[in-house]
Formats: sequence, C-alpha cells, structure tokens
Amino acid sequence: MLKGALIYEGKAKKVYEAGQPDLVIQYFKDDATAFNAQKRGTIVDKGVVNNRISERVFRLLEEGGVPTHFVDRLSDREMVTKRVRIIPIEVVIRNRIAGSLAKRLGLEEGNPIVPPLIEFYYKNDALGDPLITEEHVRLLGLAEPAVVAEIKRLAFRINELLVPFFRDRELVLADFKLEFGLYGEKVVLADEISPDTCRFWDQRTGESMDKDRFRKDLGRIEEAYQEVLRRVCDK
Repeated sequence: MLKGALIYEGKAKKVYEAGQPDLVIQYFKDDATAFNAQKRGTIVDKGVVNNRISERVFRLLEEGGVPTHFVDRLSDREMVTKRVRIIPIEVVIRNRIAGSLAKRLGLEEGNPIVPPLIEFYYKNDALGDPLITEEHVRLLGLAEPAVVAEIKRLAFRINELLVPFFRDRELVLADFKLEFGLYGEKVVLADEISPDTCRFWDQRTGESMDKDRFRKDLGRIEEAYQEVLRRVCDK
C-alpha cells in the first residue's frame, strides 16, 4: 500500500493518506508525553511495541464482536485503519482505584471498583481534557444520545474481554482510555490499546508496567513496555 501525504500529527502518531478514500495509515512514534504534554521525552521502540500490541488486541476485540478501525498491520510501526471521524470524548474504564481518581476523591490506590466505573473526558488539549458528564456531552454537542449509549455499551464489552485476557498474562488492567469514531454512521473503536493508554500492574508484584513509569520517573520504561509486548504477543 502506497503511503501518501501527511494528514495529521498527534502526540503519539502520524496519520497519512493510504491511496483509498476510506483508509489511512497510522505511524506509531516513540515520542512520550504526560500531564497534557507538559512532560516530554522518548521511549525507545515504543511505537513498535504499541503497534504490535494494538494489533493483537484489536483482533481479539473484533473476534469478540467489537467493531474497530483496524484493518491490518503494515509494518513494525505502521497500521492500516478505516478513516473515521473521531468523537472528541476520551472514555476511561476504571477497574481499580488509581491515578487521578484516587487523587480527586482521596481514595486509596489499588482497591477494586465493582462494578467498573466509566468516565468521560472532553478531548480538548487547550482545556486540559476536563472530566465531563453526559449532560456536558449534550451541551457541547459532542455526540447524539444514541451514540453515547453505544459508546458505553462497547466500552463495557471491551472491558469484559480485556480483563481476563490480560489476567491470563499476569497483568492487572487497573484502568484504560478508549477513543471512538464514526465510520459512516457506525460507532467503532479507534486510536490504540497499549501501555500508553492502559494502566497495567504486574499480578504478582504490583509493579507498574505502563506509561506511569515515564510519568513518575520510575526507570526501566523500555523494559516494562517490552515485557508487556512479550506477554501479550508471545502467548
């Protein structure tokens, strides 16, 4: 497939024309950002890791009945996807108390959340991606109520599939971020599923195995990403 002109460059990916109007090519970068891009750096081969993990997970989700934008992995760093209109809502599913939730509500990290909690954030860097409610979604005109309902249904289905998948690989899926898009009128999962978008804890040690290692200067960042890749793609 011939890679065409650059359409868009974000913090983690570049998106290119793919020679077909309904497809694009995503290139996964090694750039790392945190705290709304206030902290920047590089994680060696992060793009390769995230591309391969995303491929594996997208295939799993498709088999489980979740529509995604994934078409095929083109190379170590490139993925062919459907051209979708991204809905400007970041969806977070929380299975454990962690991160901003613990800080915001003064709760102890690590405790289970039963049933899992869903949160919406307005995808707007200038505003710092604020937490919003469904009423705010309606106020801002971000998505129709039927689309929001489908996003919630898919998000919980994704969680049902991913929690046992990662548990079998000795990883606790504490929480994770999702983005959705419209392919025509159909809601599909977009973006990526990776250590950049998931909070993974080692099942035995509780050690962070994700971008928290970059956020918190924990060291051994590349090693953690490679270990997640090994567990996800070698098993």
